[in-house]
Amino acid sequence: MLSYILRRIVATLPVMAIVALFVFSLLYIAPGDPAVVIAGDQASPEDVERIRQSLGLNRPFLVQFGSWVWRILHGDLGTSIFTNLPVSAMIGQRLGPTLSLMMVTLLLTIVVAVPLGVVAAWKAGSLIDRVIMGFAVFGFSLPVFVVGYILAYIFALELEWLPVQGYTPLTQGFWPWLENLILPAIALGCVYIALVARITRAAMLEVLQQDYIRTAKAKGLGQGGILFIHALKNAAVPIVTVIGIGIALLIGGAVVTESVFAIPGLGRLTIDAILRRDYPVIQGIVLLFSFVYVLVNLMIDVVYTLVDPRIRY
Repeated sequence: MLSYILRRIVATLPVMAIVALFVFSLLYIAPGDPAVVIAGDQASPEDVERIRQSLGLNRPFLVQFGSWVWRILHGDLGTSIFTNLPVSAMIGQRLGPTLSLMMVTLLLTIVVAVPLGVVAAWKAGSLIDRVIMGFAVFGFSLPVFVVGYILAYIFALELEWLPVQGYTPLTQGFWPWLENLILPAIALGCVYIALVARITRAAMLEVLQQDYIRTAKAKGLGQGGILFIHALKNAAVPIVTVIGIGIALLIGGAVVTESVFAIPGLGRLTIDAILRRDYPVIQGIVLLFSFVYVLVNLMIDVVYTLVDPRIRY
């Protein structure tokens, strides 16, 4: 298994190299001179030249890319053009709210979606199954910001049960921390819950047709034991896979969700950086998100080696 994991780690290196090249090229994808775009229409030639020198744009492209990668390898993501702060420090300040939102959303998804998928497979073809799958289709159909505005209007403005926006660090108490994340987590998790519930149902339907499930029923095992011990365990591979791949949904959805609920996380930082064309910040955040996504896929491969006996190392 160790050799398989090492091969997978080595295979991720070219992917990260391509991602790094694309992220660095963001400066050049924008039309026109990047220094002029960053400086704005009212900037003087001296301001444009200062930005060009600070970003190293007066050097050859490959030299700039090599220097940028070397700084990345040493933990230097660059400096913000507008705040003059290290990008790594800015990301570190905003990382807590985003991780909290993703963690609560992930936990909510597993607790809600997996049982829904199991019940839908158990009651396949029934009214319960149709209701659950109808919810799944509905969850796929609504954009995150629409769900967010609806939840904020009902539960924050009308009922006044939960705060409409903001974030409270966990150090100030568990409930103040959680109550600010309930509505954003539900809004962000709707699509994710729908996806995991559908995959869980499909995987469970396949497993429930197997001979060992009929044998367990013939032995008189309880329905709960058959569903959640025998069937769910053997259906875990596709479920774990889609949960891991769905991390990309959380990363993309966090940008919109944090804007709707005014959460000061990486999503808000991304939008602010895009509006101000703060390219070093954009590059650092996109590179971080890409690294997380590649790392999650690597972890999924490792899980495969642990739960799927068909894999040979």
